[in-house]
Amino acid sequence: METVSFTSMADGTAADYALLAKMEHEYVKALPDRLIKAVKELDDSLAGYQVTRYVHSLQSATRAYRDGKDEEYIVAALLHDIGDVLAPHTHSEMVAAILMPYVRPEIVWIVKHHGMFQMHYYAHHYGEDPNVRDRHKDHPWYDACAEFCEKYDQNCFDPNYDALPIEFFEPMVRRVFDGNVKYDYE
Repeated sequence: METVSFTSMADGTAADYALLAKMEHEYVKALPDRLIKAVKELDDSLAGYQVTRYVHSLQSATRAYRDGKDEEYIVAALLHDIGDVLAPHTHSEMVAAILMPYVRPEIVWIVKHHGMFQMHYYAHHYGEDPNVRDRHKDHPWYDACAEFCEKYDQNCFDPNYDALPIEFFEPMVRRVFDGNVKYDYE
């Protein structure tokens, strides 16, 4: 495998950076494969629920699909918990960062805040504030995030729900993460 000539980035040449750009392009093209793998890896994460996080993710995406949501939304529903494995306390923010260049800002905001909004359903059992989401009550996407949690997250732990298989969603993931940055967040 080819490598760059430098050991310090400041010493890199135009040829070195052309090589890295080519390799990065190939790496970005494989992002959908890594994301699908990350969803599948949720199959053995976080015990205690009646379904795995993998099944939860399939249920979330299936419900969004069956409600007629667009592909960006459906893919976000599928991926919304992949951060649980590496960032259990900040998984929402982690997944929002992954989605950011590929889905519209409203969906990024929903995913970024869904963890906080989910507390509405359980925080009182831990002696915490179930209305912590209300700090965003005046945000234009507050209702959209509340809807996501109500329809596509909190209710997706049903072992009897007939979720679509991951193979159904793979083409959508590939279209959304086609390597082209669609949204500029600067």
